[in-house]
Parts: sequence; C-alpha cells; structure tokens
Amino acid sequence: MGIKTLNLETLGDKESNKYEKIVVLSKRARQIAAQEKMELDDKLKYFEGFEDEDEFTFNEEQERISKAFEQLPHATQRSVQEMLDDKITYRYPKKD
Repeated sequence: MGIKTLNLETLGDKESNKYEKIVVLSKRARQIAAQEKMELDDKLKYFEGFEDEDEFTFNEEQERISKAFEQLPHATQRSVQEMLDDKITYRYPKKD
C-alpha cells in the first residue's frame, strides 16, 4: 500500500479548521474499526464450543472470514472517503 497525499482543503467544509477535520477523521476511523472488530468477533464466535472432530473445516471457514475482513479498505481510508462524499457530519457539544 503506497502513501497517498491528501489535500485537507478539499475535505468537507472549506471554512472549518484543518485540525478539526483530522480529529473528526480519526474518531470516525476508530468507530469504523471498532464496528468491524465487533462484526468479526460475532462471526468467529459461532465456531466456539464445537467438537474437534471437524476442526479442519471450521479452520478453513474461520480463515475465509478473516481474509474477507483483511481485504476491506482500511478504516482510515473509508473515513476519508466518507468525508469526501460529505457523509460525515459533526457538531460541537453544548456548553452549559
């Protein structure tokens, strides 16, 4: 995977702060990664508790599931693409 430069001026709102954009992207990437991990854990949890009699078949299936998740674009790449597509919205918390 090569390094690709990214112009922060083209991301989202033109008037917003560059550093705020980076924070939003990183938080969204963490959300995506956490969601992926939960999905992978749920799918692999199915294989827990089975007898060892058909272990080879289960290992192949677990490997197939893991490889499918590995081939997904990285969470950071997806968060950047979401911001480019204007799918990310953020707001500031209200101060009391």
